Amino acid sequence: MALSGNLEGKTAAVTGAASGIGRACAESMLNAGATVVLVDRDKTALDQVCGELGERAIPLVVELLDSDSCAGMVAQILDKVDHLDIFHANAGAYVGGDLIDADTATIDRVINLNVSVAMKNVHDILPHMIERGTGDILVTCSVAGHYPTWWEPVYASSKYAINCFVQTTRRQVIKHGIRVAQVSPGPVSSALLNDWPEENLRKAKETGSIIDPQEVADAVLFILTRPRNVTIRDVIVLPTNFDI
Repeated sequence: MALSGNLEGKTAAVTGAASGIGRACAESMLNAGATVVLVDRDKTALDQVCGELGERAIPLVVELLDSDSCAGMVAQILDKVDHLDIFHANAGAYVGGDLIDADTATIDRVINLNVSVAMKNVHDILPHMIERGTGDILVTCSVAGHYPTWWEPVYASSKYAINCFVQTTRRQVIKHGIRVAQVSPGPVSSALLNDWPEENLRKAKETGSIIDPQEVADAVLFILTRPRNVTIRDVIVLPTNFDI
């Protein structure tokens, strides 16, 4: 997708940016001219990625599941860049399989990271964007937030919740010149798939029912580069052979 140069002079922050969808989205924003703060808990991976991506890629180590670290994230971002045009709440966790087999601590982690952390991050960035009268907030959702994927009830429920959050918050902040959108991928070749039920993963690989993170990043860049009078509220990006 030929969208390079459309984010010249913009500043962005992406959570979960050291790998997978987050890294692909950060790299696409950089290639389009933005300066990007890459947020992740993995300092080693983050430093390596930012070293590869160049000086406009700025690392920020944050443990989003730690309340104090999470609460301080926006202030730390604004210490590194003087304003923020784009915030992408991408960090997430996965658990699949039958609910009865799920570890309750894992349930807490998935719900906290996928829902509570995303809500808190958006809550914390809104005052800055409201003061500026502009901004783009993007959240990584999932096709599981639109279809009851029965083999992953905890994960799917978290994405149903975030789908509601995005669309309700979007309506509240339109008056402030802020756009809120989400991208909803199907199975993506990333570390999250390591936690997929083995049989589902095997079938997906055999049938080519997995997409690359770059396909998601292309959709994100499309969302971000529309004229200000246009909101792409959600893009569902599926492998053609993915059967739901």
